[in-house]
Amino acid sequence: MNTNGTLPRRTITALVQDKPGVLARVSGMFRRRGFNIASLAVGQSEVPDMSRMTFVVEGDDRTVEQVTKHLHKLIDVVKVSDISEQNIVERELALIRVKTNPQTRSEVMQIVNIFRAGIVDVSGESTIVEVTGNVSKVNSLHKLLEPFGVVEVMRTGTIAMNRGLQPGEKSERKR
Repeated sequence: MNTNGTLPRRTITALVQDKPGVLARVSGMFRRRGFNIASLAVGQSEVPDMSRMTFVVEGDDRTVEQVTKHLHKLIDVVKVSDISEQNIVERELALIRVKTNPQTRSEVMQIVNIFRAGIVDVSGESTIVEVTGNVSKVNSLHKLLEPFGVVEVMRTGTIAMNRGLQPGEKSERKR
């Protein structure tokens, strides 16, 4: 457990076949085994007909070991990696709808600028903010916008990848 009494968050990636039902089978495995998914993001990968899933799970080393073992058993899963302890880049995208009026809009815009976020929509009663960054950045901006009245939040979930080339990868230079 962390010092604040919560379980550590661990990041796992899986390369899976891009076929109907794969997500249902993977999420079903999590449900059957009682593992909680804190975040899940899925998208096409660099390999044709393959998708990459990024899971953030809460648990200790034993939990993560069990998750990875069970993922390996699924037929559509090609590769599973626990990248929690590696040197990774992780990002999340969030859209946050905040109550604004002509008097509060400039203050919200100042806060958004500090976070290098952007305004993607403005109406008479609200403003939609787009922020990209690590989870703590997204959470911090959300917390600062709460006094204005957060109406709606949509988050993508964490995506992550190792920094630099991985063992066995070749650098392809254009000549």
